[in-house]
Amino acid sequence: MLETVFTYFPQLNPQQRLAFQQLYNIYKEWNDKINVVSRKDFDNFYIHHVLHSLSIAKFVQFKKGTLIMDLGTGGGFPTIPLAIIFPETKFLAVDSIQKKLKVIDGVVEALDLKNVKTHWGRAEAISLQFDFIITRAVAPMADLLRWSRGKIHPISFNDLDNGLIALKGGDLTEEIKECKRKIKTKPLSDYFKEEFFETKFITYVKP
Repeated sequence: MLETVFTYFPQLNPQQRLAFQQLYNIYKEWNDKINVVSRKDFDNFYIHHVLHSLSIAKFVQFKKGTLIMDLGTGGGFPTIPLAIIFPETKFLAVDSIQKKLKVIDGVVEALDLKNVKTHWGRAEAISLQFDFIITRAVAPMADLLRWSRGKIHPISFNDLDNGLIALKGGDLTEEIKECKRKIKTKPLSDYFKEEFFETKFITYVKP
């Protein structure tokens, strides 16, 4: 499973490869104490969680100094895998459940990641602006857009304009229609050949 990640991301340096190698055992140890990844699904850790998160790195290459908020980060996905790949991008992992952030803080400490901070509370209460807001299947797009309102910086410097990037699954037709916004969808099967990704998408919308 780990080799699958390395196959899709051959550009990883030795330090990044080591971090991904260590990730499984670090999460396993934490997950035995605080369940943030389904225990039935843990055998699929690298495909269902790490590689799924890294699909964003196929969609956009974040430049140095990019500021990102992970809305409803849960166990730290997609933040942690992306933080390994983009060490010069800053991530704020936000969740309303404090014990989940304890896991992320433990992973960050174990991997000595300097570019990740956590915030306990609701995203709506944060007054900062970000280049991108990322999230993984937390809520319908209409809610994600509402929670993101006013939090995306109007000036872009990445190759992709600032906006909301959400990892979603299933039939998104009605969800997108309800938003009444122009939303770009990208099938993850364009990036990865594994069956898991056949019904998974990246959705992207500008503020």
